[in-house]
Amino acid sequence: MTTLDESLLAAIETLKGVSVGSPRLTAETLLMFVLNCDRAHLFAHPERILTADEALRFEATLAQRVRGVPTQYITGHQEFWGMDLIVSPAALIPRPETEHLVEAVLDVIRAISSPRIVDVGTGSGCIALALAKELGHAEIHAVDCSALALDIARANAARHGFQERIRFQESDLLSAFSNDTAPFDFIVSNPPYVSEADRESLQPEVRDFEPHSALFAGPTGLDVIRRLIPQAKRSLKSDGWLVMEIGQGQDKEVRDLLSNWGGLRFVPDLQGIPRVVTAQRA
Repeated sequence: MTTLDESLLAAIETLKGVSVGSPRLTAETLLMFVLNCDRAHLFAHPERILTADEALRFEATLAQRVRGVPTQYITGHQEFWGMDLIVSPAALIPRPETEHLVEAVLDVIRAISSPRIVDVGTGSGCIALALAKELGHAEIHAVDCSALALDIARANAARHGFQERIRFQESDLLSAFSNDTAPFDFIVSNPPYVSEADRESLQPEVRDFEPHSALFAGPTGLDVIRRLIPQAKRSLKSDGWLVMEIGQGQDKEVRDLLSNWGGLRFVPDLQGIPRVVTAQRA
């Protein structure tokens, strides 16, 4: 039998031994998941003896993380924009840098009373949900080519009470919207943008466990973006906005692809890397 504190310290050493980042935070998160408790409970009860079942389940979750499975896929949860979202290997894990995309939309959308928005490649639904949370009068659509990802997105919408606010639809980019469809004020997207050439340089937990269709986009990482930009131009109002997340070092090529758009702006992430581009249809 081991105490909570002993189990936690042993887990930290195990994770350090296989070079898992933030080993203490990871061990705490996995133990909180197994015990269904918060961090305050871990700190307040270090002497608590784990039951045999708890010890076995903690050992199993730790083994998954050692094997490379992302913590979020083990626990089934990830926070985004102050919301606890369900995640699974069917969709990309929401990342903090994608919140810059939401902020970029909010920077220019306030003047539009009832904006019409589509989130292209919604995945877990994190962007659509964040916009629904902030924009009570917006009409929001969310599309993805993966039916499994859409199931996760719908579950997250229901979890946060937005199931009536967001219209989910299976679609390859904007192909589900015909020429008769009323144009959008905003098209937002976190598209696949990793180059196939960079596959081996990715962290194994990303490369081996997250969906490749949501990560990779051809030799330069721009295949999907090249397809999306002309489709967006056809589907936006004359003064509508395209807001996209892009990869490191892609700003020059994306600037060229958007050379006949207006309002071009690149938003850096916390490392100063151009991470989000906004452009207005001329």
